[in-house]
Amino acid sequence: MRIALKTFLFVDLDDTLFQTPIKVPNATDLEPVAYLKSGDPISYTTAKQRALFEMLNRDMTLIPTTARNHDALSRVDLPFASYSIIDFGGVVLNPDGSVDAVWADIMRADMAQALAGLHAAMHIIDDYAAGAGLKARARLVEDCGTPFYIVVKDPDKQAGNLEQIEREAVAPWLACAGIGAAGIGAGVGKDFCVHRNANNLAILPNTLNKARAVAYVRQKLEAEHGEIITFGMGDSASDARFMASCDYTIIPKGTQLAARTVELL
Repeated sequence: MRIALKTFLFVDLDDTLFQTPIKVPNATDLEPVAYLKSGDPISYTTAKQRALFEMLNRDMTLIPTTARNHDALSRVDLPFASYSIIDFGGVVLNPDGSVDAVWADIMRADMAQALAGLHAAMHIIDDYAAGAGLKARARLVEDCGTPFYIVVKDPDKQAGNLEQIEREAVAPWLACAGIGAAGIGAGVGKDFCVHRNANNLAILPNTLNKARAVAYVRQKLEAEHGEIITFGMGDSASDARFMASCDYTIIPKGTQLAARTVELL
């Protein structure tokens, strides 16, 4: 007897389903799919990505699982029709686009506990960058009324500058060395983690992660449909944990996660 199970794909967006043109310099088949607030296109799909999305969307229900916030997700021109996980797992959107109130309450309480540590990390990063003559500064990212994490970008897009900040300022703090003025943030760093990819250096509370939100949504889906099959797809090392929680994983070629896993074989 054949049993048909509902299949769901938890899928990262940027550098997984689409990317900026600089990531595919030789492509001649690009079509815009994500836009800036001005309306100008910023990210594009290749012909292969469009064919892949059509195949996946035909046979699975796709659930965006992204660092993008609510506004940035609204500027992605792809036909998602189920739940969405945004802000590194900080916000879950219902299929009708509304914010899941139960998850919002959970994360609001967790982020309130993390806020002092986020401010400490910002202080340490900004002090170090200023002293080292670097232009990068930390910014607190909030969405749906809740602060979630901090991000640092280098205005000159020099990866080495972010590497230096991570190595000299962030890593000692995560190890509880408490560097910075008067040892600000000492002992707090153990409750946080770092994610760096391209020109983004993010410091996240450990309680903020995609895998945790995927588990929550999966529980809701199982309550609705019974036993289900789940796939996880992403490009970044930070995606690995939520992907590993799924039944199967898909890793795009040439990505950070591929370089650290399958391309090493």
